[in-house]
Amino acid sequence: MFYDLHMHSCLSPCAEDEMTPNNICNMALIKGLELIAVTDHNSVKNCAAASAAAAEAGLGFIPGIEVTTSEEIHLICLFPDLEKAMAFDAVVKPRILPIKNRPDIFGNQIYMDENDEESGREETLLISATDLDVSGAIALVREHGGVCYPAHVDRPSNGIIAVLGDIPAEYGFGCVEYNDGANEADYRARYPVCAGARTVISSDAHRLWQINEAENSLEIDDEPYSGALVRNNLLFNILK
Repeated sequence: MFYDLHMHSCLSPCAEDEMTPNNICNMALIKGLELIAVTDHNSVKNCAAASAAAAEAGLGFIPGIEVTTSEEIHLICLFPDLEKAMAFDAVVKPRILPIKNRPDIFGNQIYMDENDEESGREETLLISATDLDVSGAIALVREHGGVCYPAHVDRPSNGIIAVLGDIPAEYGFGCVEYNDGANEADYRARYPVCAGARTVISSDAHRLWQINEAENSLEIDDEPYSGALVRNNLLFNILK
């Protein structure tokens, strides 16, 4: 299945307002993708609308969130269903630094419904750090039935290697994400965890044109699948 498991909707202030659930899904279809995840900063609240849009478009969908830890490290956290994702969201929300968003500086934070109609705006700045350190975030994700891995390890901004200098083996990551697949060989040679982990290459799209083309794939069972089968195979047999 061709995938992109890291993209931001218009709920993330750094994403364009055009990153609505239906626009994301339609662009994913144009790009030839079969499986997507929406991973807004410190919130999953546009995932319900994105899930409905994905179902309408015939796309596999995984609810997710990009958590910013207290060390300013970004983690991609994925969940097998919306219920578990929303339960995790409820725990994370009060742990975000209580800074009010300034849309004129940071951008809008727009809640959408499945028809791409605005249903509200988030007032707390979502790109702030949480008070969860990496270990605490990992434990919380797993407690809620999800999986997580470090985002864009090949980038200097909020990448775990840029912040810590390496990926500690004790975190137990089963995979790592690259923003640019051309960097994979170098990182696998330099960092032991990268050498032993599955590679995920995702766009971190904040604009529609940034969504990945159908170039990166994950193998699942050949039989016809339901959304639940996709998620179970992906999350618990491939990415954990």
